[in-house]
Amino acid sequence: MTMDCVPRRPDVVTVELVGGSEKRELKLVAYDERWPVIFRAHRNRLRKALGTTGVEVEHIGSTSVPGLAAKPIIDILVTVGDITAEEDYLAPLLSVGYELRAREPGHRLVRTSARDVHIHILQSGDPAIDRYLLFRNRLRADADDRSLYEATKSALLSDGFDDMNAYAEAKTDVIEAIIARALASGT
Repeated sequence: MTMDCVPRRPDVVTVELVGGSEKRELKLVAYDERWPVIFRAHRNRLRKALGTTGVEVEHIGSTSVPGLAAKPIIDILVTVGDITAEEDYLAPLLSVGYELRAREPGHRLVRTSARDVHIHILQSGDPAIDRYLLFRNRLRADADDRSLYEATKSALLSDGFDDMNAYAEAKTDVIEAIIARALASGT
């Protein structure tokens, strides 16, 4: 990871969902061996579009964990030197077909028009980067936490969540417990 960067200007202070709130049918599917291949294709597309602007490109989320059932949405983490310098990264990403979905403090989200790839943009040094990677790595390494997380997602989706944000928030306690175990064990 690179050194912390200081934004050139103040960041946004509210959440902007481009296009407003969306209802989606959320479902889990069995792990798909194509997910890492899809990630690599987008990683190449992102690196080509961003050049040296994108510092890291990581596959995160459930589709990055072999054997874990997931919503069929590839989550990708991209770090940039200055989250407020949108002109450095948004225009290149939009020019290669990604669409801006969310602008919020410290985070931007672009996605494919098919909504099957979400690119989370964070500033280098943001503590959330380490948390994303720690969580992913713990799920890759620990079968019990992987099973717990899958069971939690399955139970939540059986309750009929159709809002991605509400679903994500409902998983918070389990995610925090898994991260705490990862920190305690050093994995």
